Parts: sequence; structure tokens; C-alpha cells
Amino acid sequence: MTMLVVLVLLSVMLLGGMALARLTEVGTLASGNTAYREAAVQASEVGLNTVFARIRDELGNEDTAQAGWYWPTIQNADANGIPQLDFDAAPTVTVGAYTVAYVAERMCEGALPVTRPLRQCLVKQEPQEIRCREAGCEELDPPNARQFRATVRVTGPKDTQTWVQSLITRGE
Repeated sequence: MTMLVVLVLLSVMLLGGMALARLTEVGTLASGNTAYREAAVQASEVGLNTVFARIRDELGNEDTAQAGWYWPTIQNADANGIPQLDFDAAPTVTVGAYTVAYVAERMCEGALPVTRPLRQCLVKQEPQEIRCREAGCEELDPPNARQFRATVRVTGPKDTQTWVQSLITRGE
């Protein structure tokens, strides 16, 4: 009888030890996934800085698409807001074990060239002093800066993907 009780207790302890080992393994995997995600978000900063520099320095005519990384109008997007573009053809930057691909779109709708940017495009306007208080005097529109949406895809170890989007302002 004692032998039977010892075997039952030993079996219960064995099952408890296996459950504890499994919980520890799941916790380790979850913390590893969190570390991969945080590293991918940090790597996306390199992509955002790269696309910001290219918009600021290299983009001449905003109405002309640029070799797989820039579109002058908003592109079709999926349900998550990710543009339906070929990110495999987009320019990439390597950051450690991560590959960062980026694209940019000017936040404009309608036909090109953009003739009415204050109506066709998302712009950032800055308020001005009201200088015209007389009847019949027409006020000028405030200066504006165009908005661009940068989308960055980071591919990391185990083929994980992280997507980051940001608005970039380009003023005059």
C-alpha cells in the first residue's frame, strides 16, 4: 500500500514539475518576442531618419514618383493602413540582424500635377496675424508645409515583421 501511495505522489510531483518547466519556457519565449519587437522598433528609427533625409535633401519635383520609394499621391492601403506597395523592391537599410525597408507618399489626392494644394493635400498651416480688417480686403492663406507619410517595414530574426508609420513635414 505504501508503495502505491509513493508512486501516486511521485507521479503528481512529476506532473507539477513538468507544468512548472513549461510555464518557465513560455515566459522565456514571451520575453524573447518582446525583446525582438523592441529592437525592431528601434531599428525602424533608422528607416524613418533615412526617408526624412531623402525627402528633405533629394526630392526635387514632388509631382514625380521616385524609383520605388516615393509616390506623389496617397496609394491604396489595406485594412491596417499599410500601403499596398512592393516592399521587396523598396530601398533597404541593414541594422544588425534587421532589414529595414521604407517608402514615402505625399498626402495628396487627385490628378497630378497638384494645382490646389490646400484642397488636395494634407498640409500643416501656421496661423498668421490678421492684417486685413477693411471691407473688400482679401487675406492671404497662411504659409503651409506639405505632409508625407513614411511607412517602414522591419524584418527581423525568425522572419518577424514590424510596421511603423510616421508623418513628415516638408516646409518652404
